[in-house]
Amino acid sequence: MKKFANNALAGAIAFTLLGFMDSASAVVNVQCPGDTNGDAVIDTPDPAHPNAKCMHLIAGDSFTVMADSNPMYIFGYADRTGDLPDDVIGNGILDAEWPGTTVELDEGDEFFLSLTNVGTVIRPDLFDPHTVHFHGFPNAAAVFDGVPEVSISINMGSTLSYYYNIVEPGTYIYHCHVEATEHMEMGMLANLYVHPAQDKTGCLSGGCPISQRGGNTTGPGGYVYNDNDGTTAWDVEKALQVASFDSDFHDASLFVQPLPFALMEGDYPQVNGRGYPDTINPAALPAPADNSVPVAGHPAGKVTGTPGEVLNNGTPTQIMDSLIELTQGQRLLLRLSNVSLDRFWTLTAMGLKMKIVGTGARQMRGSDGKNLYRETASLNFGGGETTDVIIETADVAPGTYFLHATEVHQMSNATQLDGGMITEIVIN
Repeated sequence: MKKFANNALAGAIAFTLLGFMDSASAVVNVQCPGDTNGDAVIDTPDPAHPNAKCMHLIAGDSFTVMADSNPMYIFGYADRTGDLPDDVIGNGILDAEWPGTTVELDEGDEFFLSLTNVGTVIRPDLFDPHTVHFHGFPNAAAVFDGVPEVSISINMGSTLSYYYNIVEPGTYIYHCHVEATEHMEMGMLANLYVHPAQDKTGCLSGGCPISQRGGNTTGPGGYVYNDNDGTTAWDVEKALQVASFDSDFHDASLFVQPLPFALMEGDYPQVNGRGYPDTINPAALPAPADNSVPVAGHPAGKVTGTPGEVLNNGTPTQIMDSLIELTQGQRLLLRLSNVSLDRFWTLTAMGLKMKIVGTGARQMRGSDGKNLYRETASLNFGGGETTDVIIETADVAPGTYFLHATEVHQMSNATQLDGGMITEIVIN
């Protein structure tokens, strides 16, 4: 019965957005060179934009499930590239993913990113606008920065297309900058990284060939930066976003209670939106269900009052795993980002040595051209920081290694059950 009610409410909101709101504030209007039908897919390449890339994201709400079976209400992004304009809002309701869709680009791209705000169907009393803030990226114009005070935010039912001239490689993140503490804590965060031109051109020194990403089947998988010496070459790449949810904060949002900003403390540490052992499941997690079995501290039926009811109309929202597999001798690139709002995290990989080659989307290199790479057994970094780490495996014994938080309580949930900031690196 509740599921039917959710479907009906979602349909009513979509109908309202599409049919009764003023057209100036309720238009799905995608900008993408060469796209002929508004689905953000290039049909006929535009000679004026030969390196154009397009994507259409929605911003909305949904539920995810923690590793101890506790469902969590979130705000988030999801990829609706390929949907026709008339279908985007209907398809985007209860579709928000955690983390949001990864954005992967190449230096030299022109990136046209359209964002549609589909509203929060679980909280129809909210009319929050949303933005995309490309964290750490040098925008040519402040209008695309996503900070509401100096740019544009997108109201419910509307679309804005952002334009980025991609000129600097590295590891970034993107997030909503409207009521940033609330929206980021609720899940409006995602991975974003840019591959360097050196992947396709090689380097002037001749010491680094074109990579496999550039079409050379015998070269490395790619490079982290335009290093001109091959020292940032990698064979296997993985983006890992570490974060934590404050369950009291998310529950307060779900039940329309005052949000406990001053008391915020993440009690669900995660990697790519999951706790262990869900982190190593390569498949998308099933759509969450209202917990029919009581979880310590979380009574059964806490969301809908109907234990076992499938949420999100059955749509999976946790797509990304964090299992890493490679062959002995390969070089592993970890694109690490910390999106926590309340703490630093310290990560370690017992038995493996990590070499930091970049931070904040900048290669670690001095003004004199000397590499300032640093080898470490653990990495400590704060919210909003990104770090590029390379792990050499030539002299490492095959086996399973654990990448995890160094503090014991961060390797479980608040309930002390399954979960926590742990994933596996498997070397074959």
